[in-house]
Amino acid sequence: MQKAVVFDVGRVLFHWQLRALFEKLIDDEAELEWFLANVVTEEWHFEHDRGRPLADIVPKRIAEFPAYERHIQAYATRFNETVPGPVDGTHELVRRLHDRGVPLFCLTNFGHEFWAVFRPTQPIFDLFDDIIVSGTEQVAKPDPRIYEIVERRSGRSGEALFFTDDNPDNIVAAEDRGWETHVFTDAEALEAQLVGAGFL
Repeated sequence: MQKAVVFDVGRVLFHWQLRALFEKLIDDEAELEWFLANVVTEEWHFEHDRGRPLADIVPKRIAEFPAYERHIQAYATRFNETVPGPVDGTHELVRRLHDRGVPLFCLTNFGHEFWAVFRPTQPIFDLFDDIIVSGTEQVAKPDPRIYEIVERRSGRSGEALFFTDDNPDNIVAAEDRGWETHVFTDAEALEAQLVGAGFL
């Protein structure tokens, strides 16, 4: 069976930062830093990645921080603004792999509701055979169960899967299953390993 390449989405295919939205809403830098460290944090956002619906987490957060109700609502309704654009070079690699007939998959920690509004804006995802979304599956990296889902849906396991992700914990979880891996830093380094592995 032909070996497949599995891409993470956030910070591999697309830049992602909560700051990109909230710097539009909070002018004071010190207040912005406090807000991102205490109110709409990456740790709290991860609850949606793991499958908790916005209707559950957003009202509870507003109750905790009522002064920031408008900002927390913006998190729910303007999430695409936290994605400033593609990571330089990675979309070109996806296209080159696709042109060579390499099977492509995504494994992403992404909220189900946010994915529904983000996915239609990005035709690059049309080149992938399948996309495994943590919020939809209600289990997130690095939980082994989401890697099992990739194996089942791709029909591949172990060394038949090459995975790139920017989070070392997610890479370790893939290595534990025998996948070939690459800790993503930039497209150039990824390209070099893809060439070395015979994909390009």
